[in-house]
Amino acid sequence: MVRVRFAPSPTGYLHIGGARTALFNWLFARNKGGTFVLRIEDTDIERNRDEFTQAIIRDLRWLGLDWDEGPEKGGSFGPYFQSQRLDRYKKALDALKQKGLVYGCYCSPEELEERRKAAMAKHQVPGYDGRCGKLTDDERKKLEKEGRIPVLRFRVPDSGETKFLDLVRGYEVSFENRLLGDFVIFKSDGMPTFLFSNSVDDADMGITHVIRGDDHISNTPRQLLISRALQAADPVYAHVPLIFGKSGSPLSKRDGAVSVDWYRENGFLPQALVNYLVLLGWAPDGVRQVLTAEEMIKEFNGERVSKNPAIFDIEKLTWMNGEYLKNLDLDKKTDLVIDYLVSKGFVGQAFSKTRQGINGGSLAEKSSGRACSAEERSKIKEIVNIIGDRFKTIPDIETYGSFFFTDDIKYDDNELSLKLGNESVRKGLAALKEKFAAGSFDHQSIEQEVRGVSESLGLKAKELIHPLRYVLTGKTVGPSLFEAMALLGRDKVITRLSKVL
Repeated sequence: MVRVRFAPSPTGYLHIGGARTALFNWLFARNKGGTFVLRIEDTDIERNRDEFTQAIIRDLRWLGLDWDEGPEKGGSFGPYFQSQRLDRYKKALDALKQKGLVYGCYCSPEELEERRKAAMAKHQVPGYDGRCGKLTDDERKKLEKEGRIPVLRFRVPDSGETKFLDLVRGYEVSFENRLLGDFVIFKSDGMPTFLFSNSVDDADMGITHVIRGDDHISNTPRQLLISRALQAADPVYAHVPLIFGKSGSPLSKRDGAVSVDWYRENGFLPQALVNYLVLLGWAPDGVRQVLTAEEMIKEFNGERVSKNPAIFDIEKLTWMNGEYLKNLDLDKKTDLVIDYLVSKGFVGQAFSKTRQGINGGSLAEKSSGRACSAEERSKIKEIVNIIGDRFKTIPDIETYGSFFFTDDIKYDDNELSLKLGNESVRKGLAALKEKFAAGSFDHQSIEQEVRGVSESLGLKAKELIHPLRYVLTGKTVGPSLFEAMALLGRDKVITRLSKVL
């Protein structure tokens, strides 16, 4: 049975690259009817934070990547936090010691760096030279009297190769053992390194396939040496090319936001983000762009993962998010918009200043007062409906509809002068103000009045519509003006016209 794992380190928020790795593992498990394990690799005592652990779990749930074993789920191979597995690592370490595969290294970081530079100056491979593996008992005691606390290194064979088949590359990858160097498996603080704990956990948890970024490919031979020394079966490895930014280097903050948390907070739908991520390195047929989770699960396989780095394009993701919003039920879209407006303090009463993300908790958590009345919700639903397909992300409610929620309309003086520079336009707006005060105020009546006044002044309808839009909204583009005016209401329309005129 297929068993895969996603093993994040809680030293930061969930990275876009990590989210794609989790997604590929989840899809592979679901496609094969296997098990998806979540394991938290929290042995970096100085950098781990519970806040990051909770954020990673929250973001995985938001993306819909449910796990079969792990935190909050349990399972037969737990515990699933490495900090709770230290006894197991010590037992595995003892097994390697009995085979003579471990020795203490007393070299200081400064000494190691000096030797590394010297080796590079001679155009030699800058690996560890294994000198502490040859120390006598007396030499070790002397170093310990000096106060040196050793790290523990794994003794790599001097000859031969370590080979493995890579599922993505489709061929066998080989590393010469002599070039690997004796590597550290336990730090001086008594905590295992990633290489060691990762290998032991994969063996203990029966992981059959390891799907991860190809920045880990140089770790694989070292991990295989450990697991083989522990007489564990080799998992199948699949190293996925990294996600690059438009800068041409691995995706970083220079290319924009890199954490899933940011996209959740800024109005992207989880389904759209998942859809976009799966296409970063895999495609079902090279044609379809928008895929359901069911389609991804049915068609995903490791052999069709690209061997080339994928380029992250926020514009394409935004387009895809817009496609999902087009097809989203109006009530659900309205709920998301209300969540956003509540977090911004545009609707409701007694709002706290703490901003929460879209879908991030209940409305009660986002506001110290009420969230949104039934009347407000009905009106917001109408606003969302008339904005329609202009939505690319949820915050576009501000881009196209902020004027509904505030009377503090910001005008550009030059734009306002340009819009109202024609005397006929000013006369037209003044005439409309009087007509709006007296007649019906549904969108059909509004349109009739605007077109009638335009014609009476010898203006094209658009010559009056564009200035009217700017005066009422402070924007040059937006949803249907006549429907927007009807929703804005007679009083606000007249007040804004009076203010500007």
